[in-house]
Amino acid sequence: MTNTTIPVEIADFTNAHILAISEDRISGFIEEPFAEIASLSGFSEEVVIERLRAMLEAGTIRRIRQTLMATNLAPGALIAWKVPADRLDAAFEYLSKDDPFSGHVVIRSTDGETPGSAYRLWTTLKIPQGFSMRKHCEVLAKKIGAEGFRIMPAKRLFALGVGHVRRRGMEPGSKTDEPGAVMDTNIVELSDLDWQVLGPLKREFAPAEIVSHPWRTRAEEAGVPYDEFVRVARSLNERKVIGRFSTFLEHVKPSATGARVTRYNALFHWKVPEGREIEAGREVGRHHILTHAYWREGGPEFAGVNIMAVAHGTDKALVLAHKDAIDKHLESVGIPVSYTNVFWGGRSEIKPSEIAPGEYAKWCVANGIDPETMRGMDERSAA
Repeated sequence: MTNTTIPVEIADFTNAHILAISEDRISGFIEEPFAEIASLSGFSEEVVIERLRAMLEAGTIRRIRQTLMATNLAPGALIAWKVPADRLDAAFEYLSKDDPFSGHVVIRSTDGETPGSAYRLWTTLKIPQGFSMRKHCEVLAKKIGAEGFRIMPAKRLFALGVGHVRRRGMEPGSKTDEPGAVMDTNIVELSDLDWQVLGPLKREFAPAEIVSHPWRTRAEEAGVPYDEFVRVARSLNERKVIGRFSTFLEHVKPSATGARVTRYNALFHWKVPEGREIEAGREVGRHHILTHAYWREGGPEFAGVNIMAVAHGTDKALVLAHKDAIDKHLESVGIPVSYTNVFWGGRSEIKPSEIAPGEYAKWCVANGIDPETMRGMDERSAA
């Protein structure tokens, strides 16, 4: 039970300073992650553990976990689903609760009838190595009654980091001095030992597990000596499999006191000239407000857009002001945009996507599907 004497709102001074670090500033595998958060935030590890545990129990924090660079572990894509209006909520329920490979599930809308506005349901999807994304989408389409879907793998990533607390009050146009980084999405092959360590490593923390030396019990869970667990984790980090050690805020639903981290979730679309996608993506990705920026091909369903990005905010006009600042920046550096749009997020659910091949086979069997019929690599060629 939450200790009611410990502040659990993000507006609290101590919590805000801890979250500004813990959301997305702990990169890679860290043997003592809570001690690292303490060092960077200026508080003791005891205080950090106390506050994070209390916020997790209260639901202010949705989950705490070691994230992975899942794009390097399993083929992934953004999927836009065309679902009849009367089946939209049921489709949302199925994908958010019964498909462990769908991560973000969002019902989106536009401010008017635009290319792609009939595609209301959007999901991220990861398919474990060796299986076909298209075949999986075809199975899901039948289950949810989708009339069509568009698979949009990320060809490159230009921004990836949540950090809602540190983005609060950010001025439109705030950006780095240099263009954004370019992150590839090449798949890394893992050994049986790698997967043995990776399972416990990526599992989210229960409140009681937020302690000093948190990986010791995970090594026991993996069935390997602690030193070996750390060695494998560091090896995975060197191979760019490990993302960040992160605290994820509940930014969709209000807290117990009615406070919200954010109200508006905007997916921005731009169509830039073919051959200039990486250049444009780097210019978009340098803007601090963006939690994600990537090169994805929207195809004819979405007027040929090829650069997409996500921003969050508590005020719609301010979110649009950030978008306008990015548009003006692209114009200032000579990158023409022939089409742009904004898809606003409504009902949403966020969960990690399962990426273990063994779990995919189990899901197939549970759904009366022979796992061998779902094998294929078509999504890689699509990327």
